[in-house]
Amino acid sequence: MLAVFDKSIAKCPEALQSPHSGPSSALKDGFLANHFGSIHPGSVTVNLASSGLLSYSLNKQNPLLPRLFAVVDDIFCLFQGHIQNVAVLKQQYGLNKTANEVIIVIEAFRTLRDRGPYPIDQVVRDFEGKFSFVLYDSTAKAAFIAADVDGSVPFFWGSDSEGHLVVSDDDEILKQACGKSFAPFPKGCFFTTSGGLRSYEHPLNELKPIPRVDSSGHVCGANFKVDSETKKEGGMPRVGSAYDWSSQY
Repeated sequence: MLAVFDKSIAKCPEALQSPHSGPSSALKDGFLANHFGSIHPGSVTVNLASSGLLSYSLNKQNPLLPRLFAVVDDIFCLFQGHIQNVAVLKQQYGLNKTANEVIIVIEAFRTLRDRGPYPIDQVVRDFEGKFSFVLYDSTAKAAFIAADVDGSVPFFWGSDSEGHLVVSDDDEILKQACGKSFAPFPKGCFFTTSGGLRSYEHPLNELKPIPRVDSSGHVCGANFKVDSETKKEGGMPRVGSAYDWSSQY
């Protein structure tokens, strides 16, 4: 799977960007989508206009970590892996028996967006299993990206030469688009348009970047780790279920 977002939708962390970035823009002339299609015959690309693109393919997928794609009410989602507590989440979100993981993620996001009663880190923490996903809401112009706590699914993110955020399960795609400005997506974390990168395992702690260095001594993006010594200002507010959490996603 592949997602590319404009800077207005997903601003790359500065620590992810290296002086040795990719040679060209991932969005210019359909460069990266065409490259993805050449590697994955039969792939489907969704053009998100000025916001970016999503590409999806069933080619070369791991049967134990299947890829899923769905669109519901202008919310697009790419999902890979599986969730163990599907039955519980279907009941929680009032979904029918045929709903699968990607539909659950879309409904969880929509619940958050439309006055959901829980903070976003709790919603992601409720997903038990091996997964990564990329979601784009074309109505709110917002992205939502997350990975499980063990990093069970290959999942990478990076920045191209123009600062576009590139996300894929294939590190060769990242090397092609981002040069050395990429890294594995942080385990147990999520990224949103409004809030940037945060840990849902440790929501009260800041994340600190640790530069990655390759065998040639070049900096290759950064790994982000929870800083146990630094707490977020203000902490988690205690509020009733009527509180509007829509500003938190």
